[in-house]
Amino acid sequence: MKFRIFVASRSFGKIVDDGLKLLEREAIIEDNPYGRTLTEEELERHLQDADAVVLGADKCTGKVLSSAQKLKVIGRHGIGVDNVDLKVATDRGVVVTYTPSVNVDSVAEHTFGLILALVRKIPAASASTKAGKWEGLRFVGTELVGKTIGIIGLGNIGLGVAKRAKAFGTRVIYYDIELKKNMDFTYVPLDQLLKESDVISIHAALTPEARGMIGAKELALMKKGSFLVNAARGGIVDEKELIKALAEGRIAGAALDVLEMEPPDPDNPLFKMDNVIVTPHIAAYTVEAIRRMDLTVAEDIMRVLRGKKPKHIANPEVLKSVSLSLT
Repeated sequence: MKFRIFVASRSFGKIVDDGLKLLEREAIIEDNPYGRTLTEEELERHLQDADAVVLGADKCTGKVLSSAQKLKVIGRHGIGVDNVDLKVATDRGVVVTYTPSVNVDSVAEHTFGLILALVRKIPAASASTKAGKWEGLRFVGTELVGKTIGIIGLGNIGLGVAKRAKAFGTRVIYYDIELKKNMDFTYVPLDQLLKESDVISIHAALTPEARGMIGAKELALMKKGSFLVNAARGGIVDEKELIKALAEGRIAGAALDVLEMEPPDPDNPLFKMDNVIVTPHIAAYTVEAIRRMDLTVAEDIMRVLRGKKPKHIANPEVLKSVSLSLT
């Protein structure tokens, strides 16, 4: 009998089919019928008879897991697992896999694209020109060379951004909650980073400590004329306070690939601000990164279903109660 796998992720198998074909060899695939992130009730319903799930941004709560009696493995189609209740998954013997490092270059490149677009006002200049105007002096930008870029979170992606920033002739400083040390860049406390940086780029995981990390107090410490870039998680920045800081001209602009609520409210005030760039959580979306992500999640799901240990496991404690071969 074939395994049953529910694909909740909206991107898995849609751009490339390498990972999907791998699963189809040994499993019956049920696809997300909604074309969006599933609600708790919808995910619970679709996991009733599933042996595995390819999970996108959908929240796999304790309630969902408690009703998924056959579920053996959750393959998170992405880096973060903050949308999975790892404790309940571990208690129920469900292995959670993820795809670390597959999209490092894609996110770092997108981040730097946002930085350049922001400091040189490229989107607004393009929109103006396409509207039939020729307003060169309206879009005088800022050079990066000689400026200070502050990185919040020096994991693989933050490090990728730092290396690109260094190549542009900037001074790079960083702050990391886990106090990771890197001899190539200068570690500073968060307050110092906020005060000294011309551009701040966020790459922290959305841990309880990081939620709301950038609020009214932190925004007030930023240089007048500085820029904020967030390609990590929306919950790290207090959006209401960011809107106030932008409206009052306390910072020069912001570029966001993530928002507190996704999909966002169409009336979000950020969308009406000329000094704000917003992209729809696409930093990881390149053909190359999606192919690596698809294959990584598919291979690990099949390893677990075949009784083997996955290569990328987010809850290794589960191995105490689940017997998997090391081969």
